[in-house]
Amino acid sequence: MELGIGIGWRPEIADEVEALAGIDWVEAVAENLCADHLPDSLVRLRERGVRVVPHGVALGLGGADRPDPVRLASLAARAELLGTPLVTEHIAFVRAGGPLTASPRLEAGHLLPVPRTRDALDVLCENVRIAQESLPVPLALENIAALITWPGEELTEGQFLAELVERTGVRLLIDVANLHTNHVNLGQDPAKALDELPVEAIAYVHVAGGVEKNGVWHDTHAHPVTAPVLDVLAELRSRVDPPGVLLERDDAFPPAGELAGELDAIRATLRRAAPPTRGPGAPPTRGPGAAPGVGSASASASASASGEGPGRAVRGGDRPPVAPAPAGARDRTAVAQAALLSALVAGTPAPEGFDHRRLRVQSRALAAKRADVVAKVAPELPEILGDGYRAAFLAYADGRPMSGGYRRDALDFAEHVLIAGGPADPAARRRLTYWWQDRAGARPPRRGTRLIRAARAVLVGR
Repeated sequence: MELGIGIGWRPEIADEVEALAGIDWVEAVAENLCADHLPDSLVRLRERGVRVVPHGVALGLGGADRPDPVRLASLAARAELLGTPLVTEHIAFVRAGGPLTASPRLEAGHLLPVPRTRDALDVLCENVRIAQESLPVPLALENIAALITWPGEELTEGQFLAELVERTGVRLLIDVANLHTNHVNLGQDPAKALDELPVEAIAYVHVAGGVEKNGVWHDTHAHPVTAPVLDVLAELRSRVDPPGVLLERDDAFPPAGELAGELDAIRATLRRAAPPTRGPGAPPTRGPGAAPGVGSASASASASASGEGPGRAVRGGDRPPVAPAPAGARDRTAVAQAALLSALVAGTPAPEGFDHRRLRVQSRALAAKRADVVAKVAPELPEILGDGYRAAFLAYADGRPMSGGYRRDALDFAEHVLIAGGPADPAARRRLTYWWQDRAGARPPRRGTRLIRAARAVLVGR
């Protein structure tokens, strides 16, 4: 399955993405799409023949719990709506606690690394097979960036991914920026990881930017792609011709010209790193009509690994079932993940064996991520609070885990500010009060009430 060169579609750059030349496909965050209605921009792209791949962030397949059937059904519905050739998710956990640990459910609000242990691998494999059974198209999983490493790991990243593919037939979404992040933060060699993982199972590749602060690499998706990340892409291309390569950008969006320049740099890297052309009579490295620098060096092997035959998408049910995780594996994984997440978001003591300094960095990163997403979900809050928004939110988040999604987090934050007597400016306090009242009720206010409150907000804001 050839994809070609793509870019992450985001509402903020929808017009720029439509105008970019040479875009074969786009990827959209699955949870940001309605299950029964597509944004006009994606409709227009699909009408032009541009494929759209939904990229999930909330399943938490690396978590101790079995996948939530509602979330799986939602992802499946988006796959059907888009007519996509595959869906993607992450090898990560995003929540912990609950019945398995008889403790409160905790939400991370971001992707956290799973321990590369036999227990965690057994749990992940069962979760992946459950997901495959529920999805109408093949599933590919992405390696994530990490600021911390688990003590007592039993497998390298490459070994972990290779065994996951062997046991489930899942495909891989390899993020070369995340391999670079783990090289800087954890000392892991990207070339060794690429040597160990089954490159023939790669569905496509992510390329993204980040920034280094105080010796820690932050995978921000808000900075330009750096030369070291392109070097890892070149390492990968020297081993395999990936079916697709995609540029990710999630914030601080640059002008269209800069996005085009980054895509050109990716194309140039793929061309330079391609192995020398083989002699006469050698089979082609990719099928006819593939985009220059992008193809599949092992199409048949990839199809076999993914469970996808020519011209058809195969559900997980066409493979023999994988045995459930051994007794106790879920319980042990649940306890370990709950202890770590509680330390990160609730201020409980750090589990034994972790680097306390790195845990503090990770904790601050999670809080900053919450602040950024809440500002997008509820843009009125930074508008009302002005320059004080970020400091106020980080103070609120300190020791207060998310109790639900980001919209619930926005409401809880606003309520916390009001209870504490803020904001100091009376007009801002009234605006924040009206904002909270409009959204915190058991049901939305009627249209007349909204109009009255909107007019009142304009008056008090003067």
